[in-house]
This record gives sequence, C-alpha cells and structure tokens, in this order.
Amino acid sequence: MPRAGIVTVVGKPNAGKSTLLNRIVGEKLSIVSAKPQSTRNRIVGIRTTGDVQMILFDTPGLLNPRYSLQESMRGAAIAALNEADVVLHVVDATDDTVDDLTALAMLDRPLRAPVVVAFNKSDLLNVSRVEGLAAKWPTAHFISATRGTGVAEMLERIDQMLPESPFLYPEDEVSTQSVRFFVSELVRETALEQVEDELPYSIACEIEEFREAQSPVYIRAVLHVERDSQKRILIGAGGQRIREIGKTARHKVESFIGSPVYLDLWVKVLPNWRRDRNALHRFGYSLPEDRSS
Repeated sequence: MPRAGIVTVVGKPNAGKSTLLNRIVGEKLSIVSAKPQSTRNRIVGIRTTGDVQMILFDTPGLLNPRYSLQESMRGAAIAALNEADVVLHVVDATDDTVDDLTALAMLDRPLRAPVVVAFNKSDLLNVSRVEGLAAKWPTAHFISATRGTGVAEMLERIDQMLPESPFLYPEDEVSTQSVRFFVSELVRETALEQVEDELPYSIACEIEEFREAQSPVYIRAVLHVERDSQKRILIGAGGQRIREIGKTARHKVESFIGSPVYLDLWVKVLPNWRRDRNALHRFGYSLPEDRSS
C-alpha cells in the first residue's frame, strides 16, 4: 500500500527550513536568504519517490508577532501544524538554547502529529557539542540542509511515519502553487539580496500582469515599500539598483519557467502595508481569524 501525507516543516526564523525544503523537493521553491523572516506564506513542495508521496509545508519562522504581517505569518505556521501528519522541527544546531516545540509555538496543548527533530547546520559543530545534543535528544537527526548530510536517513524515517494512502497529487507535480506566486517570490528574493537593515521587511512584491501567450513572456511586477526613503534606496542612484534587481530577477524567472522574459519592474509606496489588513489581503496574506470565518 502506498503512503502519502503532510509533513509540516517548522522552527525559528533562519533555522534553514527553506533550504531543507528545496533540497528535499529537488527544486528551488522557497526563498533562501540570510535575512530572517523571508518566508511569509506556507510554501508547498511535493516529493514522490517509489510508493511514498510527501507533501511538505515550509512555514514562516515561529515568532511572537508585533504587527499584522507577523500575525499572518504565525497564523500560517500554526494552521500548517494543525494539518500535519508528521511535524519536522528544524533547529539551528548552533543556537545556544533548544526550545520545545510546544513552548516555541505557544500552543496550549501538545500536537496531535508526531514530531521529528532535526538539528540543522550540524556540520558547523564540534564533536562534544554533537554528543551533548544527542544525549538530550536521542531520537533527533543531525543534518546539513546545505550539504545534504543526514537528510536521506531522516527522510527514510519520515516516510515510514506517513499514513497508508493513495497519492494525493500526480507523481510529476512538485508544488500546488501557481507560477505567478513563485515569480513574485523570486523577484522579492532578488530585492532582499540587494538591500540591508530594515528594508527587507518592508518589501512586498505584486505581479500586476503576466502574459504567457507571447514571447518573451511579459511580466509587470511591482515592489511595494512603506516610505519614500525606502523607494529611493530600492531604486538607487540613477536607477542603478532597480536595474540590477530587474536583470538578476529576470534570469531567475527565465530559468524557473524555461522561457525568455521581459520583466517590467516598478517600485511604489504603500504606507504601513504590513499593518494594513486590506493591503495584506491584496498581497495574498490572511490573518488567523480569517481562517476561522
């Protein structure tokens, strides 16, 4: 009997969840950035091998929200936890402290699904640190999402934990999300790579037009920021920075969709969009109470 089920990948910001999802699926689906909180939505990846299909949910890092966007991010993570058949708790092995997932997610009761703990970045640890963690967490896996070390063994264990079930998606699918969504994420990722300080948290990307029927594919994308000063930073002197973002993003999108692209990139100011419920809905984010309505 085949097995199929949902594996929700959770952890603190910057634990390496997105890098791990991309490695498991074999495709770049999630933004990978050194800047925390780059994942804002639940990213769905599908891994089908032999008679096992694993539907992976990459979730925003668990944090104590300070404004509406972070509430949406936390809500996405908690909703994904509630849907899981198996929870994969990714921990940055270089952190000084390791939090129990129930406490980290601020849950009022233990999770229904079994939890597999994976200490990521374990290749950066010395032997004594590994031995100390292994003594406290004897069933944990020590992995490197970047190098792939330990990932295969971890997946073998998770495969056996999934319920017996027919496949939930065609075998050749790698995600359930639209091409437009991933294009938006690639453009936003490129912008994150080019800016510093607080600006990454103030950038949203919206695809206003996507004409697939023509060649090159025409895409009009807008990077929204919250202040005029941020817009000036993103555009750069003489428009140099926005041109570089557009050029790099275009190459990424062309590689992703396999076609030439004309990327028409704009920057607009939408004041305080991270705290504006209507703006969040417009950009595809939902707040926790939206899910219960």
